[in-house]
Amino acid sequence: MWRTILVLLMTLIAVPWLTFNMDTPLSGHQMDVLKMLLWTYGIAAFCTFAVSAITKNYSQVDKLWSVIPIAYVWIVAYHSAFEPRIVLMAGMVTLWGARLTFNFARRGGYSWRFWEGEEDYRWAILRAKPEFQAPWKWFLFNLFFISGYQMGLILLFTLPAVKAMDSVNDLGIWDIVLAALMLGLIIMEFIADQQQYNYQEAKHQLIREGKPLNAYYKVGFTHTGLWAWMRHPNYAAEQSIWVVFYLFSVVATGIPFNWTIAGCLLLILLFKGSSDFSEAVSAEKYPAYKTYQKRVGRFLPFKGKYNH
Repeated sequence: MWRTILVLLMTLIAVPWLTFNMDTPLSGHQMDVLKMLLWTYGIAAFCTFAVSAITKNYSQVDKLWSVIPIAYVWIVAYHSAFEPRIVLMAGMVTLWGARLTFNFARRGGYSWRFWEGEEDYRWAILRAKPEFQAPWKWFLFNLFFISGYQMGLILLFTLPAVKAMDSVNDLGIWDIVLAALMLGLIIMEFIADQQQYNYQEAKHQLIREGKPLNAYYKVGFTHTGLWAWMRHPNYAAEQSIWVVFYLFSVVATGIPFNWTIAGCLLLILLFKGSSDFSEAVSAEKYPAYKTYQKRVGRFLPFKGKYNH
């Protein structure tokens, strides 16, 4: 576990640093905007760490995951004098964030007492592991991974907007294609989350009422609709959204690979680790899950459809 954490922290620093130094230098204006974003990140990361350490609710980053990217990209849009492509990028991120915020809110993620709200179940499972029994170990994990790494990653995957300030191409048809593709992925993520929400709500309603579960709900996990083709269709869409967002910087600069690719690559790495952990929990909890894993692809629908 600690080895994995150290690797993630090293990649958060090393990958952006290497790609940044191999790319063309930023202009003075871009550097000023980047410094402003870094200050915003530092303040947000400190606040999430402080609040989580005091309240013992470690989902503070989750509350900002869908909100702070909107702020980041609109800061860039403002300092670009609302350049059309960056306004389009900011608009797409706003749409993405509004949908994700709604989904998080209806699951109890927010409270009028901002430090409260439902905590991600995985943090409690991690805290119970032997390697985190010493309070100082969990303190460091919260500081460097939950708050520092995750908040840093959020900043990284929004930085293509800064690169797009170095535009050599006007807003054109490829930007519209990317916006349409990003919209399609947002819709896909909405459908996947809605299917999961409907299934879990109906299952838990039956449990609360003391009614027996039929075969469909006895499975325990969402396994129809998009979930019959991919084990994590919402994760697949989320990762793809930020790959497409990166491509806006490619269209703007005409450079296929630039330093801001680090954000979406590290996001893919995070989702790989997150899904590994979630699936280990599901496989232990639901007898049919291992069969589901064998029959259905994780992020791509290439294995086939699950029929229970």
